[in-house]
Amino acid sequence: MILYDNNVESLKQKTIQRLPNMFQSIIEGNGDSLKESLKTINDLTEYIIKEVDINTNLYEISKYDDYTYIHCVDTGIMALILGRALNLDVSELKELGVSAILHDIGKIVVPEEFINKKGPLTKLEFDEVKKHTVYGYRILKNAGIDSNNILAGVLEHHERVDGKGYPLGIKGNKINNFAKIISLCDVFTAISANRCYRNRYNPNEAYEYILSNVNLMFDEEVVDKFKHNFYIYPLGVRVKLSNEVEGYVIKQNKSFPDRPVIRVSGNYIGKSKSYYDIDLLNTFNIIIDSVVV
Repeated sequence: MILYDNNVESLKQKTIQRLPNMFQSIIEGNGDSLKESLKTINDLTEYIIKEVDINTNLYEISKYDDYTYIHCVDTGIMALILGRALNLDVSELKELGVSAILHDIGKIVVPEEFINKKGPLTKLEFDEVKKHTVYGYRILKNAGIDSNNILAGVLEHHERVDGKGYPLGIKGNKINNFAKIISLCDVFTAISANRCYRNRYNPNEAYEYILSNVNLMFDEEVVDKFKHNFYIYPLGVRVKLSNEVEGYVIKQNKSFPDRPVIRVSGNYIGKSKSYYDIDLLNTFNIIIDSVVV
């Protein structure tokens, strides 16, 4: 099942449209606007909890080009699905949705020229960008949000399990569970988007990046649930293989999201049958080269 059915897409767009005003009202400490903001997030959260298939396609999450607010909402959607896979209860999922969608609110007070700089950041510029986690924590706390999980998710989402993250440099089990989930989803959605200073990763490259950083950046259990509950290529998408053959994804191989079953025309590969299936799990010398748009 593709994640973005009409209802979730509509709720996502509604959340994206309201997010700039949400951020501003939260910073200004407007209590009524905060309640309305949290209701918008809660509507999206409740739909995902009840309706969205837990086996979700990474290609759908990463296909958008616009970044700033879409990144926050996509991170939230992905975090909620991952939270379900980790068996969080409904009250925890609702708080996770708030924390994940608001995880970058602190960036609104960081100079925009640092956030969108095309070249490398200086040390002073990067140090200021890194403060967005602390800024976000303070903004939400000042706005009256007192949930330790929501606040820790925002403050700690750039911590690493090996202790080399920021702002606290904590590691392993000292990192809040919300932050561990948000960290993976934040990185995946970030590297899957085009930025002014680099091109986006392909879905399979982003997937491999996550797996290669288990027990370094990311918690092992969170990565394991990510690996078992997300697919890279949705059913029905047309792909080009490394042997130049093109076909459609017709079946997923659980736990191997980069190696689905591909159906190609028999004529395409010189077979007498009208079609032929290639199971990439059993065909080690062929990989997916690209998605055909």
